[in-house]
Amino acid sequence: MGNGNALSIKTIVAIGIGSAVFVVLGRFGSLPSGVPNTNIETAYAFLALMAVLFGPAAGLLIGLIGHTLKDAIFYGSPWFSWVIASAIVGLVIGLAANRIALRDGVFGGKEMLRFNLFQVVANAAAWFLIAPTLDIVMYAEPADKVFVQGLVAGAANIVTVGVIGTVLAMLYAKTRTKKGSLTKSA
Repeated sequence: MGNGNALSIKTIVAIGIGSAVFVVLGRFGSLPSGVPNTNIETAYAFLALMAVLFGPAAGLLIGLIGHTLKDAIFYGSPWFSWVIASAIVGLVIGLAANRIALRDGVFGGKEMLRFNLFQVVANAAAWFLIAPTLDIVMYAEPADKVFVQGLVAGAANIVTVGVIGTVLAMLYAKTRTKKGSLTKSA
């Protein structure tokens, strides 16, 4: 009766909690960038951590649900071009989940490099290309405006995830018992 592709209860709970934290960080953990409608967001560092811990489906859904709720609650309606970009960021970073043994307490130099390669690719694709293109196609926004917004958002997210996301992953790894260790977890 079990479907091998179904999300576990643990992952579903993580999606719910992750989406809620994304909303809170999106409201209270962001700074204006100086570019209209474009903030420096700590929510993406948390999204990256959750995506690496729970995989691409969870990353996609946390980005999608979290950004949709944040926009709906704080701005009146979702801006779907950026919601889709957030979902793609979560998806792509989540693809690193099987390549980084974060749950096993492993997050050394090689894992940090891999984490940051995935997040740079994810953020660059989402914010430098996908979000601005969808802004033009879906909302008929001027190209010069949306590509500046995308560049600022993407660069800010790369730095935020690179610094805060890496620190969060390091701290999380330190709470885990390494595989093969004789130490019991608390």
